[in-house]
Amino acid sequence: MDWDKLRIFHVVASAGSFTHAGEKLYLSQSAVSRQIRSLEESLNTTLFNRHARGLSLTDEGESLFKTAEEVVAKIHVTEQQLIEGTNLPRGELKITTTLSFGSTWMMNNIRSFIEKYPEINVQLLATDTDLDLTTREADVAIRFHPAQQLDLIQRQVGVFHHHLYASPEYLSRKGRPESMEELNDHNIVTYGDISHSPIRNIDWVLDEENGLKRKPILRINSIYGVLQAVKSGVGIAALPDYLVQGSTNVVRILNDIEGPAFPAYLVYTQEARNSKRIAAFKDFIIEQFKDARF
Repeated sequence: MDWDKLRIFHVVASAGSFTHAGEKLYLSQSAVSRQIRSLEESLNTTLFNRHARGLSLTDEGESLFKTAEEVVAKIHVTEQQLIEGTNLPRGELKITTTLSFGSTWMMNNIRSFIEKYPEINVQLLATDTDLDLTTREADVAIRFHPAQQLDLIQRQVGVFHHHLYASPEYLSRKGRPESMEELNDHNIVTYGDISHSPIRNIDWVLDEENGLKRKPILRINSIYGVLQAVKSGVGIAALPDYLVQGSTNVVRILNDIEGPAFPAYLVYTQEARNSKRIAAFKDFIIEQFKDARF
């Protein structure tokens, strides 16, 4: 099997269209299409179903794609091992974490890691969707829930906390609640898509003692967006403390009320356990979290 055609097949299958694959490969759509047709002819089978919305893999295509994924992953691991043949950590490091943590804490702290390891090419992927580490969507993750895949290595590196926050302008306008019960008379802002929340029980502020749920005035599918709504005076919200650190125009209320604590995990694959890049990032995170107040 022609390796170059297999490589192009893998990119096309991942991209879902000849056009997007061509953009990644720096080839024209027609050139990519010709390579795939040539591969199909050499194998005497159809790998893709062509339709108006793009491409979908046939059963034979799915089988070949699974093998191609394994091959590409193994080549990447070997490549990084060769690159890391020196004593200094070097090579590409794709870090993924939640949108809110990535756009706040990581942005405020990643500089020291980059300056310490200039030979590591850092790419930060901030998303509330868990990227697949086994298919190299990312190399290492900071997550706030246990990994679902049993073959991943995960290490708890910290514990984060939730508290209630509001803006001074909102409190002067609506009054400061003195108990959880008084929250029933206030505007509550919460995370919008509970089924895809990166943190479990993120909407705990909506729970009433009688088992009913408070109705929020606004739901936002971004924890960082919830912070901005609080700062603008929309209402009260439960926020992770790391997100509020350094923010102006937001104050903690009901200081005796503790929201649920949630652990932070550093997650990576078994194949990456000996990587100097992963080890350097792990040491960096452990050191940074050691004295941090979350």
